[in-house]
Formats: sequence, structure tokens, C-alpha cells
Amino acid sequence: MSATGGEISTRQDAVEKLLLQAEIADFLYREADLLDERRYSEWLGLLTDDYEYSVPLRANVAYDDLAQLEQTQEGHDICWFDEKKETVALRVEQLMTGLHWAEEPVSRVSHLVTNVRIEGVDGAEVDVSCRFLVYRNRVADETDLLVGRRKDRLRRVAGDWQLCRRRLLLDQTVLLAKNLSIIL
Repeated sequence: MSATGGEISTRQDAVEKLLLQAEIADFLYREADLLDERRYSEWLGLLTDDYEYSVPLRANVAYDDLAQLEQTQEGHDICWFDEKKETVALRVEQLMTGLHWAEEPVSRVSHLVTNVRIEGVDGAEVDVSCRFLVYRNRVADETDLLVGRRKDRLRRVAGDWQLCRRRLLLDQTVLLAKNLSIIL
């Protein structure tokens, strides 16, 4: 059986999409490892200079009101975080001093990333969605599970991927952790 030009093109497109998805997923897994290993300086190197980071608040919405927004809007409403790279770098700098009261003793953290999907490609930028679970243990018996959805925008810069936008939606309306001193 012979393949037509259209079938080959479709097959090539599918292979290229799978390769891109694997490359993006690998980037996200490496990023999670850097955070888990407290290699914050290297992690900051993965962020573009125009990096934006937001974690809106969630709201309980009645079934009849599902069309209503379930989260606050960054830039307009209060958010857990609504930051640029400079602010994130200051938080990281504080973590690295060893003087951060909420991180003494330091937390043991595991970032799990799953369901990585490419939502769109626009030139050198790729929009990616995924699910995440962040496990944190402090002292002897303090544990937190932070679960949610993430929308990332990655940009290829000088042949490498960098993170230029991250929006996290936590799957809880009330923060059950004592603080958000770790990088989600």
C-alpha cells in the first residue's frame, strides 16, 4: 500500500507534534527537579526577562452560575500571586538567604507535573497546559498538598526553552497550607 503526499505530510506533522510535546514535557520535568533540589539560581535562568506569574483566588460557584468566573482576574482583582520576574527573583533571593522565617527549617518539596498538552504554537512561543501536584513536608508532621491546573507559555530563546508566562489555578478556595513560601 502506498501513502499519498497528504498522508505523509499528516504523519510528519503528527511526529513533529509528538516530538515537540516530549521536548516541552522534558523541560517542565527538569524545571520541577530544579525547584525540588533548591537550585533556584538555575531555575531563574529558565525565566525570560518579561516573565509573568499569577495565581488567582478561586471562588465557590453554584451549579446554576457556572458561567460566572470561578477565579479572580490578575491585574484587576486580588490574587495569591500576580508578579513579574523581578518580584519572583526577590522571593528566591530571600529563600536563599536562609533567613526566611516560614522556611526555617526548610521544606522538603516534590513537584509533580502531568497531563502535559500543547494548546497552541505561535512562532517561537508555545502555549502549554498541564496539571500539577506539589507535596510539601516541614518539621516532623506538617504536610501540604497543592493541586491544580497550569497554563504556561514557553519561548524558544537561542535554541533553548524559557518560561515567559505561568498561570496556576489551585483546586481549593481556601488555602489549607500555612503559607505559600515555596515556588509552585
